[in-house]
Amino acid sequence: MCWSARADLVVGGAVSAVGVVCLVRAHRAGRPERLVLAALPLVLGVHQLIEAAVWLGAGGDLPAGTARWAGTVWAVIALPLLPVMVPVGVRCATDGGPTRRRLLTAVALLGILVAVPLALAVAAPPVTVTEHTHTLTYGVGVPYPALLLLGYLLATVGALLLSGDRSLRLLGLLTGVGALVCALLWRLAFVSTWCALAALASLLLLHWTASPGRPPTVGV
Repeated sequence: MCWSARADLVVGGAVSAVGVVCLVRAHRAGRPERLVLAALPLVLGVHQLIEAAVWLGAGGDLPAGTARWAGTVWAVIALPLLPVMVPVGVRCATDGGPTRRRLLTAVALLGILVAVPLALAVAAPPVTVTEHTHTLTYGVGVPYPALLLLGYLLATVGALLLSGDRSLRLLGLLTGVGALVCALLWRLAFVSTWCALAALASLLLLHWTASPGRPPTVGV
């Protein structure tokens, strides 16, 4: 698999367009509780478009200052934003019973706890970007990386798997498998490649926003 500025532009443009449709559908359906999660494809699509700028910066086709800003914005979305946005979005959209909602609240709190040190790490030294075997490696001084990665995946993938919705569970399964594949094949560029695969997987939300949802139930 070869990632490049052109690939990110194509994927980012397509996923962003789908994200706009998801938001429109959630709004027209009168389901404001779904808007946070419906915005995920748009966020991930824009994320890929930003990475196209990072690629150009790595190749010397953008001014150094612009390239640094692009890398920092990319890292902000990938690291502190997603572990908060995904579980909070799932929690808001969930129609399940009190037990499921309590579990999702706990996962959302975990995401916030994980996001704090990640945000501090992104804000501290400049984010460095290195091209490595057709992928991009982002250098961020994250403390306790293994522990934070575990919490990150539990917050994002775990929330989707706990949602009780078939489409969201499938999205969680795909992103979970994608995390394993990216860790095995692109260890140095794990975050970059996993975010790209998550962007493609988020297209499932197009079907999810078209569904009416289910009535509240008692229990899990």
